[in-house]
Amino acid sequence: MLRFIVRRLLLLIPTLLGIAVLIQLLMMITPGDPIEILMGSNYTQEEKDAFREELGLNEPFHIRCVNYLRNIIFRGDFGISFRTRTPVMREILNRYPYTLRLILVSMAIAICIGIPIGIYAATHQYSWKDNAAMIAALFCVSMPSFWFALILIQLLCVRFGILPVSGIDKWQGWILPNFTIALGYSASIARQMRSNMLEVIRQDYVTTARAKGQSEVMVRYKHALKNAVIPVIMSIGSTFGIAIGGSMITEQIFSLPGLGNYTLGALTSRDYPVIQTSVLFLSVVFAIILLIIDITFALVDPRIRAQYARKKKEAVRRVAL
Repeated sequence: MLRFIVRRLLLLIPTLLGIAVLIQLLMMITPGDPIEILMGSNYTQEEKDAFREELGLNEPFHIRCVNYLRNIIFRGDFGISFRTRTPVMREILNRYPYTLRLILVSMAIAICIGIPIGIYAATHQYSWKDNAAMIAALFCVSMPSFWFALILIQLLCVRFGILPVSGIDKWQGWILPNFTIALGYSASIARQMRSNMLEVIRQDYVTTARAKGQSEVMVRYKHALKNAVIPVIMSIGSTFGIAIGGSMITEQIFSLPGLGNYTLGALTSRDYPVIQTSVLFLSVVFAIILLIIDITFALVDPRIRAQYARKKKEAVRRVAL
């Protein structure tokens, strides 16, 4: 297991280097001049050219890539924001806790809602309860999160005044953003959990457990659930990455000072250092999440542990020979 973790971390290095080069390429071919956006028409062309030279935007593509990677690797310098003239990494570290809290709480809500609903729908297959749960899940998956956020604001904030429209000074300000993100993912988890549960409860070992006289609750939650939840665990890892990207719109709607809102503002103003560092930072976080999911998958599935143990024994035997 330790060798697997080290190998995954080492593979992360060339992946991040490739992402950094790709970001540079995409920013080079993307239309729009950051100097024109930042300075507008209040400055002369000479002043704009001098500022462009100061930021290094006149340099060729390969020189900009080498300088950016060299500053990261040898100096730990991720650049200065074009807009605020502050270190980018400092801004990201100040804002990321808000995004992390939003995603973790939202995904926890989605898991706590989606898995029980999926199990309940599977154990009541073809009943009106199953049909109602799947229709609701289909509606939630198909519904854009920004539209749902606007509906919640109109009903709970504007009309009834139950919750605040924005602001996170109190815990009530987190309710709408969390449920906006959690709704669609809980529906997706419920649909997958139902499908996996239906497949598992038809297996021979489940039938054998029933034939031995075990209660239906024991059969469902001791034998069937452990195997049915394994594919869901794998999908949750990719769902985390999608949720990190989807949080941008939610943070923008609810005025949250998170990384998504910060990155979205950088995209509109062509703030290249912020865009590069934000994407790299999110890539590292996504890779770590996938690594944690893989480790959890190995702990849950005994077949994976047996495979790792077998490979370790083979390696020890080869060394001994």
